[in-house]
Amino acid sequence: MRGGSVAVVGGSIAGSAFAGAAARLGAERVVVLERSPGRLEDRGVGICTHNDRFDELVRAGHLAADTRRHRLTVRRWVTRGPAGEGDGPDGRGRLLWDQPFPFHSHHWAVLWQALRERTPARVEYRLGTTVTAVGNDGDDGNDGGAWTEDADGGREPYDLVIGADGYRSVVRAAVCPQAAPEYAGYVCWRGSYDTALLDELPGGAAAWPEEECITACYRGGQVVIYRIPGLEPGRTQVNWVFYAPTPAWLHPDGATSVPAGALTEGRLDELRQLAERHLPPYWAGVVTLTPRERTLLQPVYDLVAPHRTAGRLLIGGDAATVVRPHNTSGAVKALQDAHAFERAGTGAAGSWSALLAAYDRERSAAGRELVDLGRTLGRAQVTEAPDWSAMDGPAMAAWWQHQLTGSGGFGGHALGRTEPSS
Repeated sequence: MRGGSVAVVGGSIAGSAFAGAAARLGAERVVVLERSPGRLEDRGVGICTHNDRFDELVRAGHLAADTRRHRLTVRRWVTRGPAGEGDGPDGRGRLLWDQPFPFHSHHWAVLWQALRERTPARVEYRLGTTVTAVGNDGDDGNDGGAWTEDADGGREPYDLVIGADGYRSVVRAAVCPQAAPEYAGYVCWRGSYDTALLDELPGGAAAWPEEECITACYRGGQVVIYRIPGLEPGRTQVNWVFYAPTPAWLHPDGATSVPAGALTEGRLDELRQLAERHLPPYWAGVVTLTPRERTLLQPVYDLVAPHRTAGRLLIGGDAATVVRPHNTSGAVKALQDAHAFERAGTGAAGSWSALLAAYDRERSAAGRELVDLGRTLGRAQVTEAPDWSAMDGPAMAAWWQHQLTGSGGFGGHALGRTEPSS
C-alpha cells in the first residue's frame, strides 16, 4: 500500500498501533479520531504480556525493548481455609499451586504512551472528536472509498476507515451490525493504587514478593492481583481484578460499566464485604485499601465479529473481538491485529481489496479462538469452578492443562500464526 488517506477511529492502544502501521505502509495521510479530549493517561488499569509475545512485538517494531514493565515469574493460586483456618500466619491463604508465569505487567497508560511515542510524527491526532457514523462510497464499497461523520453532521472522505473504537464500536455497527457484546453472567471489579499503601497492612509490602501474581479463589469467583509500573519511573502500583457475581443493582442488558470514582459508598461497601467474606485476610486488605477514585466495575462480555471488513471499512482490537480478561491477551491481541494489517498491506501490491481480504482471513480465525478460550477459562475459574478445598498442586496442574486442550492462545497466539490450532 502506497499513498491514500486512512482514518483510525479510536486513539487508544489499538488505534495508535493501527495508525503507526498505516503510516509505515506509506499512507499519505493518517488521521486518528479520538472522542476523549484528554491524553488518556488517567486509564490506570493493569495489563499483562507474555514474555514471548512481548519479544515478538519488539522484533516486529511495534514496541521498544525498553518499554517500562514489571516482571512476573510465578502465579500463586490460593484459597481461604474453612472458617478462615489454614490462612497461615501472614493471612495469605492456603497455597493451591505455584504456577510458572512468564509475563510482564504494564500500566495501561504507560504502554499507551510508549506506543504514541513510536507513532510517526506525521500522524494527525484529533482529540475530542466523536465519530457518530461511518460508511462506504460506491456500489460495492471497493471503488469509492469510505467516510466518517462527526457529531456536528460533517462528513470527511478517506480511502480506508479503521475501527479501533472499542467494544461499543461505531465502525463495527457498519461492518457487521449483527455482532454485539454478549454478557458472560458475572462482573469484574477493578482497582489500582500506589504500592506504598501496602504498609498499612500487617506485614506490609514485604509480605508479598514483587514477582508474584496472586489468584485468590472462592466458589463463584476469584481475584487476580499483581504489581504494575507506576506513572512515574521507579514506582509501582497494586493492580487487581475481582471476578464476582452480578450485583443486584446492576442491569447489564447493554454494554456498560461504572467508571472509576462513580461507585457510591454503599456499593463500595458491598465490594468490601465480598472481599472480607471470601478472600484470605491479607488479600482482602489489599482490595479494601483501594481509594474510591481508583475503583471501577466492568461487566464481562464476549464478542466476536463474523468478519472484520466491509468495503473500505476495517475493524480491530476490541471493536472486532472482546475476549474475557482470563486470557491475559488483550493488549497483545490489539497489537497483533495491527501487525497483521501491516503485513497484509506489505503484500497487497497496491490493492486495497487484497489488503482487506488478507487481514480478514488471518485475524478472524485467531479472534474466534481467543473468544472461545476466554469462555472456557471463565467457566472453569468462575461459573463452574471446582471445589477449591479439594484441590492441590497436581490436581491444579491437570485442571489447568484441561482448559488449554486444543488451544495455544493463553497470553495470545504466536505472532503471525494464521490458522487455529488443532
